[in-house]
Amino acid sequence: MNNTWLRTLYSTRAAFSIVWVALAFTIAKTSPAIGSVLLVLYPAWDALMNAVDAKQSGGLAANPPQTLNAVVSAVTTVAMAIAVGRGMPTVFLVFGAWAVLAGLLQLGTAVRRWKHFGAQWAMALSGTQSALAGALFVHKASGPAPMLQELAGYAAVGALYFLISASVLFYRERTASASRAS
Repeated sequence: MNNTWLRTLYSTRAAFSIVWVALAFTIAKTSPAIGSVLLVLYPAWDALMNAVDAKQSGGLAANPPQTLNAVVSAVTTVAMAIAVGRGMPTVFLVFGAWAVLAGLLQLGTAVRRWKHFGAQWAMALSGTQSALAGALFVHKASGPAPMLQELAGYAAVGALYFLISASVLFYRERTASASRAS
């Protein structure tokens, strides 16, 4: 795996999250069906991206945190499909539990990559933030009517972390290219 692939992955994940957030704050506000689709799509996308990343990074067996994250996200996709029919408190429980586990696995992936690629501090921070936000979502499930837009805020912060990581990798590529050229 090289920096260009990782930068592309992070940029793609950021773009998806930005579109997801925009839809959550616009169309989904008036369309529960679109909101439900978005809720199921988010962990499904995460499962796909973790599987692709693991394969691109040496294979599923060589990347246990990503592989497990892909499996956890796939299972969460099914759980979310069930949860959306049971209401937002159940959605928050499922999403929160997933965010905790996925965040810890993302943190593990960032730590593993740090020595080879650098630029993983944002991903480590993102994983930590995800785990903490997930715990908050689980807690909010028992409170007054949680809303999809609260989860969209979580996705927006994730997009920011992916953009930062992609930008740092891009900067490093440009700096390395300039150094080789001189």
